[in-house]
Amino acid sequence: MSDANGWNDQITALFLQQMDIAVPSIHTDLFDAGILDSLAFVDLLARLEEQFGIRVSIDDLELENFRSVAKIASFAASKSKNGFKVAI
Repeated sequence: MSDANGWNDQITALFLQQMDIAVPSIHTDLFDAGILDSLAFVDLLARLEEQFGIRVSIDDLELENFRSVAKIASFAASKSKNGFKVAI
């Protein structure tokens, strides 16, 4: 499994197991589909920090980074200091 697939799988699992949200595709626009609202977004940020040990700064709060599982996975991979790790 490649790192990209690993991150996609882990972010998908985070949504399903930690937030009880089934995302239909890694490319689904989470905001347009109504999957993420402001409260779920804040919850997601906290869980990303907790599960993957990454820090999300105010400068990182560009919605494009969080529009889909694939974009979140790419963002998380870029912020991770230790590369992919199984956290869930």
